[in-house]
Amino acid sequence: MKNFFQLFSRRNEEPVKKHYDPEKQKPAIRCSICTGEQVAGFQDLKTGKFLEIQLLRRPEDLEQFKKEYGIAEDPKKFY
Repeated sequence: MKNFFQLFSRRNEEPVKKHYDPEKQKPAIRCSICTGEQVAGFQDLKTGKFLEIQLLRRPEDLEQFKKEYGIAEDPKKFY
């Protein structure tokens, strides 16, 4: 029974670092002009295609995104 409740418990572990290819992608934030919604992700340098990763609801969400992918600077916003 103890293992059952461990499935739903929150863990305070550090997020696992994820990787992206900086030679092919750059971090970016897509912003909606109408609703103000912001989505963090990566933009392909050759095609310009945007890969959505995370919806940004609070400033902490952006910090979490940067920490998970090891991004030091704020990603560029585009509309």
